[in-house]
Amino acid sequence: MHAKASAGTRVFHVFNLFALTLTSVVCLIPFVHIVSLSFSDKAAVMGGLVKLWPVHFTLDPYRYVLQREAFWHAFGTTLGRVAIGATLNVLLVILLAYPLSKTEGKLRMRTVYVWIFFFTMLFNGGLIPNYILVKELHLLDTLGALVLPGAVGVFNIVLLLNFFREVPAELEDAAFIDGAGHWRTLWRIYVPVSLPAIATVALFCIVGHWNAWFDGMIYMKVNHYPLQTYLQSIVIKFDFNTMSPEEAKRLAKLNDRSIKSAQMIVAVIPVLMVYPYLQKYFVTGIRLGSVKG
Repeated sequence: MHAKASAGTRVFHVFNLFALTLTSVVCLIPFVHIVSLSFSDKAAVMGGLVKLWPVHFTLDPYRYVLQREAFWHAFGTTLGRVAIGATLNVLLVILLAYPLSKTEGKLRMRTVYVWIFFFTMLFNGGLIPNYILVKELHLLDTLGALVLPGAVGVFNIVLLLNFFREVPAELEDAAFIDGAGHWRTLWRIYVPVSLPAIATVALFCIVGHWNAWFDGMIYMKVNHYPLQTYLQSIVIKFDFNTMSPEEAKRLAKLNDRSIKSAQMIVAVIPVLMVYPYLQKYFVTGIRLGSVKG
């Protein structure tokens, strides 16, 4: 039988539960308010009647959003960015984490390589040199400008290489005895047994690309904005000059806050769909990937 928890432990658990519940509620209230705005009609939103529940329920903001060509163009740009960028990120992280997980005896100057990568986490060239580099490589207004500058995630490398170091050395030795090289050992042994950590890294990469907006504003033209940059631009200033007469007529019947809220909700749905499938690996990947330095 488990020993009965002390009074101090019970008080801590109650306080911890209360604090976590309060934090969750504080985080959820803004999201619930945005959802309510997206389902409320123009008069209710303009009158400030919408709080945590839709007033005069309507689907017109979503109909407007789903008919906007600019929204779907930005949505497609972001899907392409996530597909290419996250795949490239995970591939490079795996290829870099494997050799860096070896000891100094197996990889000469390993410590030097690790410090070179770690240095980039602390310092970078700055916005202007990055822009000049992207421009000189003729990547402006292409997906390459969104995925290549951040293709190597050093934090993810550290996470995965620590996970690789947890893999029993006997598995690698057995593979070498059977004639496997490093390439086959990596893909046949290390990758399959490290799926929790790789899934965690993939989740970081997917969410990072999906939520990124600043680089889109710097490197892309307006008609090629990724989704989050597009949403940021309409939240700051709704551009009526790019609307067709039909769009302007539909917009007159709606409130711009409802439209912005509807676009935000539609934009967050894909992440909410992907996250539950990868979340089960998240805690395991973080815990096992942070044991050793």
